[in-house]
Amino acid sequence: MQTVVEFQGGARASSNALPKFTADDLARLSLAELRELYEGGRLFDLDRLRGAPKGRMLTLAGGLGKPTPRRVLARLAKGALFPWRGKSFRTLDQANQRGAGINRVILLGDRFPFDTFIEASAIDGKPCVRLDYDKPENPFFIRVIRDELREVAEDLYLGPAMFDGKRPELVLWFAIDCR
Repeated sequence: MQTVVEFQGGARASSNALPKFTADDLARLSLAELRELYEGGRLFDLDRLRGAPKGRMLTLAGGLGKPTPRRVLARLAKGALFPWRGKSFRTLDQANQRGAGINRVILLGDRFPFDTFIEASAIDGKPCVRLDYDKPENPFFIRVIRDELREVAEDLYLGPAMFDGKRPELVLWFAIDCR
């Protein structure tokens, strides 16, 4: 049986096929809708991320999760002056699904390297691609970030960024677009 979920932003998700979302569609979703979509996303092969896909911050959690600031932030994140451009990925060990990557930031260049591997999500305990920033070359405030990714549409990946600790705390949602 096919299940269809319609979100506030007008996008639809189906249980037996990947929906046809864009990063713009994701930016219109609420925090609850992003979480639901992420929980329904799927694990993917790390090679799918090879190269330098576009990144997009979708929304902040917490106080700025309110509708008006979220809309303003969504417009800023889509604009040419937003400093984060995305992440570059490379697979180091295909058999064990381990890799590495780095963030691409305007004016700063490539910064904040990370390792990638498969791990249980802090959101729902199901497998995800984990981005681990706990590397000596990263500043402390970056080392405590935990990013995760799942595929939610063909070549479109959704992820939470969290402060990692005993109970990870959601900071924001972001998208990686390989199209």
